[in-house]
Amino acid sequence: MAVVRSAERLRAAEEVVSQLRGELEGTGVTLPSVRVDIVSLASETPYPLIDLGCCNLDTALRLAAVLHQARTP
Repeated sequence: MAVVRSAERLRAAEEVVSQLRGELEGTGVTLPSVRVDIVSLASETPYPLIDLGCCNLDTALRLAAVLHQARTP
């Protein structure tokens, strides 16, 4: 049972990562290190963690601009 549950959690997390990548790319932001944190799959937390990873200065500035624009009416 735990293996099936873990596989389901991994599949759900990978779908979220894919959706996040798509939405970010739609705004011109690419976070190349976005991935499922495999270690969190083994824990008892309700959901695995998504590791957003590192990015360069240009990407961080684009991400900040997109977030700023999203909250500005």
